[in-house]
Amino acid sequence: MTDPALPPAPRLIARTREIDPVEDLLEYTSPDAPMVWLRRGDGIVGSGETLRLGFGGEDAYSAPSTGEPAVAELWRTLVAVADVDDPLDLPGTGLVAFGSFAFDRRSSTSSRLIVPTTVVGRHGSRFWTTRISLAGDDGTSSDDEPPTAVPYGPYWSATLGPGALDPAAYQEAVRGGLDAIDHGTVSKVVLARDLAGTIPAGSDLRRLARALASGYPDTWAYAVDGLIGASPETLVTVSRGVATARVLAGTTPRGADADADVAASLALSTSAKDLDEHQYAVQSVLAALRPHTTALCASEQPFALKLPNVWHLATDVEGDIAGAASALDLIRVLHPTAAVAGTPTDAALDVIRHLEPFDRGRFAGPVGWVNAKGDGEWAIALRCAQVDLDPVRGVAAYRDTIRVTAFAGAGIVAGSDPESELVETRVKFRPIVDALA
Repeated sequence: MTDPALPPAPRLIARTREIDPVEDLLEYTSPDAPMVWLRRGDGIVGSGETLRLGFGGEDAYSAPSTGEPAVAELWRTLVAVADVDDPLDLPGTGLVAFGSFAFDRRSSTSSRLIVPTTVVGRHGSRFWTTRISLAGDDGTSSDDEPPTAVPYGPYWSATLGPGALDPAAYQEAVRGGLDAIDHGTVSKVVLARDLAGTIPAGSDLRRLARALASGYPDTWAYAVDGLIGASPETLVTVSRGVATARVLAGTTPRGADADADVAASLALSTSAKDLDEHQYAVQSVLAALRPHTTALCASEQPFALKLPNVWHLATDVEGDIAGAASALDLIRVLHPTAAVAGTPTDAALDVIRHLEPFDRGRFAGPVGWVNAKGDGEWAIALRCAQVDLDPVRGVAAYRDTIRVTAFAGAGIVAGSDPESELVETRVKFRPIVDALA
């Protein structure tokens, strides 16, 4: 499960120090392989790579022999021997790892946790840097040395076109999903399609993260190992013994003017089809969290969440964590939710594998960060693109262009219309397509 070049239980040393305010956190992450977690200007960025943990298939979520979450157990093992000096004790300080997990346990794409060498963060008016090293590392950087900003590279744009599932084929896939619903195989299935293209070699990928963070400030702007996006949907946040989640399911485009926008919101909030779709997603999250929490609650009715391009039906869920479950433990039981797979889960995954002619990779999988206490913030990797990074050298070497693939999906339930679902994917593509352009 771990890189064989690494010792079985490396000892990590993390030192957090408060620093003077910095204007733009993104200037402190790598241009060719940024690590980013930002919302409304707060968050963390990482650079360098002190430790990488890779997991394939089922091992990313649970060890077959024990049923325990492999990632969570390994992280606990690393934390137990780590030396952490964190006088700030704020979200994102101390020892942290950025993570991104494959959507499907059968995916050929590996899941990964990456411990950066340097983290720069902001929480409100406070700023900090954390330096993380392996015991015995003879690096020369000082814990008190200020971080170094890297100026942005030139602007660039992507060339995008139809992927493995073009618009006509997507509508045919939706009809296949409706057949599965009619036959009672599933009650809901989420079907995605892709756009494929290229960007110039040497592109400063922070510009993509910056466009998303500034254009959609109420979402989680993220970048982990070439997966870059802006997700409106929190999978789970764990902080000081409390778990929270925001469930999104049910979508409609924003109106062209104020009156049309109000009408669009009202139509979504009263749509039987969208309310049914949303309820499936809420129930899947409650069922997953219930065994691991107490005082679990959710609002009785969803609210309409306004984003720059769409309205979503949204429900917030909160509960006190029972026992010592970490964010990584809860990822295992929550993913995949009905919002990104369908219901029943296993049957929906089988339908997805049959109807989607591609591996989703890490699209619609968990993305976020975890700290030494097991706290963390994790979203569902939506509104995103996967940039094809070279695993050794960052951006693919010796090529004029780099492959990029964007994804978007829609929930299919009884009464769904193939053309309307295609339009929904177009709306969901808009944030990443506009940012790539």
